[in-house]
Amino acid sequence: MSTHIGAAPDQIAPYVLMPGDPYRARWIAETFLEDPVLYNDVRGMLGFTGTYRGVRVSAQGSGMGQPSLGIYAHELFAEYDTHAIIRVGTCGGLSEKVKVRDVILGVAASTDSAMNRPRFGDVTFAPAADFELMRIAAEVAEERLLPMVTGGLFSSDQFYNPNSTIASTLAGYGVLGVEMEAAALYTLAAQFSRRALAVCTVSDHLLTGEETSSQERQETFEDMIVMALETIVRLDGGAS
Repeated sequence: MSTHIGAAPDQIAPYVLMPGDPYRARWIAETFLEDPVLYNDVRGMLGFTGTYRGVRVSAQGSGMGQPSLGIYAHELFAEYDTHAIIRVGTCGGLSEKVKVRDVILGVAASTDSAMNRPRFGDVTFAPAADFELMRIAAEVAEERLLPMVTGGLFSSDQFYNPNSTIASTLAGYGVLGVEMEAAALYTLAAQFSRRALAVCTVSDHLLTGEETSSQERQETFEDMIVMALETIVRLDGGAS
């Protein structure tokens, strides 16, 4: 049991899907996993473990923002020996190259957060995804004809950003979507020499104004869940 996760060491799988919304973690467990067991409800941040095609997988909510995700990802890597975390979340589309319900594989994550300053001082660390996870996920998406795009994400500390020009600036440099967690996840994976990937469904678009409902964001977006689970199955097979 860690400070924020009320689970015994053997209750959490080596592979974790991490949505921000704890209710999405429950939906993943009930919809996709066999024999899911609740291992955590501390602070309402639900976590479940079950199996998918014979591979043990956990689904753990992270909450919103890099400080919250940082707590759960740190404890999973440091205290539960988690091998890989795949963030399965939502993002806002920044570019004409993506549309609502497309799935973005986050190659790297720019950020306006100051969280890494105590680690690196004046050096700007570039948080990036694990190549093997991303390669496998891209293969799965291509084989299943899923609406996948690879590119950069922007992990913002502000949902309501008063800087009205930052989105277009980032889009001009090839950033595809804005979310709030990937940069912290990639940094922690690098710290602990583990694997991490952000798989984000475009839930709304800053250019077109199109958006999905909160219920859709919580309980749909099956494409990214299937992509993440099939990636884990292939990773586990390759590692065994």
